Amino acid sequence: MKNILVTGGCGFIGSHFAIEQIIKGNKVVNLDKLTYAANQKNLEPIVEHQNYKNYHFVKGDINDFGLVFDLLKKHKIDWLVNFAAESHVDNSIAGPEVFIKTNINGTFSLLQASLTYFNNLDSSKKNDFRFLHVSTDEVFGSLNENEPKFSETNRYKPNSPYSASKAASDHLVRAWGETYNLPIIITNCSNNFGPHQHFEKLIPTIIRNCLAGNDIPIYGDGKNIRDWIFVKDHCHGIDLALTKGKIGETYLFGGENEIRNIEIANLICEILDEKKPKIDKASYKTQIKFVKDRLGHDFRYAISNLKSNKELDFKVSKSFEERLYETIDYYLENL
Repeated sequence: MKNILVTGGCGFIGSHFAIEQIIKGNKVVNLDKLTYAANQKNLEPIVEHQNYKNYHFVKGDINDFGLVFDLLKKHKIDWLVNFAAESHVDNSIAGPEVFIKTNINGTFSLLQASLTYFNNLDSSKKNDFRFLHVSTDEVFGSLNENEPKFSETNRYKPNSPYSASKAASDHLVRAWGETYNLPIIITNCSNNFGPHQHFEKLIPTIIRNCLAGNDIPIYGDGKNIRDWIFVKDHCHGIDLALTKGKIGETYLFGGENEIRNIEIANLICEILDEKKPKIDKASYKTQIKFVKDRLGHDFRYAISNLKSNKELDFKVSKSFEERLYETIDYYLENL
């Protein structure tokens, strides 16, 4: 059994990871500030599981060095997995300050607390300890139509306050590994989707507006390309990085599915036309409306899984369309 401190464990990806680790028999301490994108209901499956006694929730801020250090020490943490982040690009453009405080200063605080804890461990516990930092493909900037996919060797070229703050946090984590020998691993993922994602994200936004009869806003001409990974595949990749990955390495996890924003909107509309047709039989596609493009909008993201497949045996479990059907079914049942 591993003792895991999950930061941001009430968020979309962190909650899925926490649930999977509890099911595996590990102990999870969930530190979450409960900002607007967090939801404790995301963890309801844990309450119903036989290992519920191994789950502990703590409301708190990753910038609180003393709290983080006390949790590491009290629960004899083996792995710290940092999901805590402000992650919505539009919000970072409108108000970047909170992104600096959480994504940069918060990561620094976690690193300092972890290093203090790590330096006081005996040799066997030091061998077990991992600090895994969850990041994004957006740190690599934007790809043109025919450029190769992002790999672990791509240079960083962030274009938004959000991606710049995540890039800075990645560099801090790497530096604490190189300078202080903290056993770090960094993961970068493509766009996640799946059940109980916050409504501000693209796929839930499209589904919600379809069903509410509202306009479905699509930035620019809708031709921007994203690579979508199902959230449980991403969480499986993180688990593989913790159990099979090498200290100091970076691993990328993508969905191996590039699709334009307008194409994903059309696909969701077609699935809903089938699953929940309108009374007048009109297609939900009639609700699609193009809106003014986002400032600094990256054109294309795409991730190569070559390294994670070779070194971790990471694979995408199902096709994008199969997982999209599952996701839409979830929202039809829970909206």
